[in-house]
Amino acid sequence: MGSFDNIRPYNDDEVVAVLQRLSTDPDFLNVILRYRYPALANSLGWLLRPLVAWRLRKEIAGISNIADLQARVAPYVEHSVRKATDGISFTGIDNLDPDGVHLYLANHRDIVMDPAYVNYALYQAGIATPRLAIGDNLLQKPFISDLMRLNKSFIVPRSVTGRREKLEAFQQLSSYINHSMLNEHSSVWIAQAEGRAKDGDDRTDSAILKMLHMSQRQLDFVPAIARLNLTPVAISYEYDPCDLDKARELYILATTGSYEKQPGEDDASIAKGITGYKGRVHVHFDAPLTSGFADARELANRVDHLIWQDYRLFPVNYLAWHQWNKRDTSLSVPAVEDVFSTAEVESARTFWLQRLQQCPAEHQPYLVMQYANPLQNQYRSLAAL
Repeated sequence: MGSFDNIRPYNDDEVVAVLQRLSTDPDFLNVILRYRYPALANSLGWLLRPLVAWRLRKEIAGISNIADLQARVAPYVEHSVRKATDGISFTGIDNLDPDGVHLYLANHRDIVMDPAYVNYALYQAGIATPRLAIGDNLLQKPFISDLMRLNKSFIVPRSVTGRREKLEAFQQLSSYINHSMLNEHSSVWIAQAEGRAKDGDDRTDSAILKMLHMSQRQLDFVPAIARLNLTPVAISYEYDPCDLDKARELYILATTGSYEKQPGEDDASIAKGITGYKGRVHVHFDAPLTSGFADARELANRVDHLIWQDYRLFPVNYLAWHQWNKRDTSLSVPAVEDVFSTAEVESARTFWLQRLQQCPAEHQPYLVMQYANPLQNQYRSLAAL
């Protein structure tokens, strides 16, 4: 067994066997069944399941490596883009070296779609897609692990509890990321902090940056990070399909001091994030950070300011900020009508009022905060320049 076999993505020579395993996995077939035939899944599942399995085997026929798989999946991503968004825009692609490797460090709003949209942008630009970091807490069933590792995902230990076990797990993770980039010449995507920024306040956890250095102690922090071409990525969603759920979680956490996820909650968030309406989506790639910082704290601060400044603000962010009772009134934030067209503002106002009406009154401050924080961070960052 290799030193990374328990966390690494699948290799090309493993693809066929994993796909064959998935084509007979009852849990996976049931997921496809509920997605394709939601009204019939319970009553006629026994009849439709063999049809689903047959169509799946037909779909995966001829796929023998990861590149084949991503090419086969690309049309489905295109369909998702057309169905669940009002379009995706990308900037900063020219900051990337198409033949080099990058450590894409991104803000985190959606479990699946954040890395999916980064992949989509790079795929469209003809740049190799990265390997993706995913927490082991999301891999609750074998078929989910298989699917993610087929899509170039590697596993981040989040369920490890003991101090020694955590240290060993993160040492292995650090070694794998550096090995992947420096020895196998494969880029990596990782979120700037553990878990989604449910309150819309995107901040980099310096512990993640320190983890990257753990296996490279023979070098000082700056040169060790510099050779990874750390590239901040700002992902902006006009609307978050999971915003009401996040507001509820934030309210419970604020009023009780804790929040315990229910079984299947992450699965539901994944499904809602993939299929739910997002409005416009924007992805910006910054130039790699290779100097101008002395330690993890300074680097985290630089990443934060770049992501805040490059976040694409939409009318809903202005609407939310102007009604937020915790807004920083010292900031010179214009009225939404001074920034966007009348048509954009009216459309956003209608959608926003509907969203507020769907949200229980006690949860609404946390819904408002999610959309207001990105604007406040951006204006504060720009004011500090």
